[in-house]
Amino acid sequence: MTMVHEEGDVSGVGARAPWRIGTRGSLLALTQAGTVRDALVAAGQPAELVVVKTAGDLSQAPVQEIGVGVFTTALRDELAAGAVDIAVHSYKDLPTAQDPRFVIAAVPPRADPRDALVARDGLVLGELPAGSRIGTSAPRRAAQLLALGLGLEIVPLRGNLDTRLRKVTDGELDAVVVARAGLVRIERTDAVTEALEPVQMLPAPAQGALAIECRVDDTELIEILRGLDDAASHAAVVAERGLLAELEAGCTAPVGALAEVVESLDDDGRIVDELSLRGCAAAIDGSDVVRASIVGAPERAEELGRALARELLDLGARELLGAAGAARPEIAAGDGDPTPRTAPPSAADATHPSPMENTR
Repeated sequence: MTMVHEEGDVSGVGARAPWRIGTRGSLLALTQAGTVRDALVAAGQPAELVVVKTAGDLSQAPVQEIGVGVFTTALRDELAAGAVDIAVHSYKDLPTAQDPRFVIAAVPPRADPRDALVARDGLVLGELPAGSRIGTSAPRRAAQLLALGLGLEIVPLRGNLDTRLRKVTDGELDAVVVARAGLVRIERTDAVTEALEPVQMLPAPAQGALAIECRVDDTELIEILRGLDDAASHAAVVAERGLLAELEAGCTAPVGALAEVVESLDDDGRIVDELSLRGCAAAIDGSDVVRASIVGAPERAEELGRALARELLDLGARELLGAAGAARPEIAAGDGDPTPRTAPPSAADATHPSPMENTR
């Protein structure tokens, strides 16, 4: 494992050494970790970035050979070894099972969780003609795109964000679908031709959210990091990942979820916060999608997520997800330069269309 210290801003440093924030060296990862560093410095806590070069960064092998979790695992290894104090992850890339060595001390305010379409000629999704080639490596995106019944051809996609966008400008693809949050963070929202609303495409659980992780026994740091936590974003992510965990589906499964904390009135007319959660599970060929929603108290976030997952299972989610896994091995997805394990289905694979990720 190779580590490089990056441009640590230690203005206002007191007697203690800066907190070391572990991050990958990609533009998006550095930008995300940089926001955490800047927030700590603004709070009077010196901090610096430490770039961790992972096996995934050094290898050109497909992700299925080096392992989908190689990037987050490498950061966690350095955190466990004491080489860094903090790890910053794209939350949706973390396993749903809690690692007892660590704690997610904070979830900063979440970026826009929606998926974004980047299409030729400034087109929106409904304007793309049948047969248009749409690039994505996420089964969730592929399944929901096919379910729209627009006759689109889904093309497997890998590479950082710049590489993906270039496939559109070079004419290799008619459009790509990526996480809008990634484009926001690298200041490329000018490329977005449409932000896809949840009624069209539910995002991946925790998409757009960061997880700030540290060792479970580092009580001083946990308390400091809690100052960076956004309660509404944290509750939303816990609900979405509770749904994913109850479905026993991985981060590459064709499952979408989105939770939001909204104001409501209780029986006495008082304004209270409620957590609204929507979820879906899809057949990989887009032939069927089951959807459900639930509302409850934010402090019951995980319970609400698991309850909604059970409702989806009652509606047939297990059969859809089981068929997806059996018919097509997982496509390595997420915000970490994925390589498809197999090509996503084309529109021709959808036998009964019904109307209804990726980074640098």
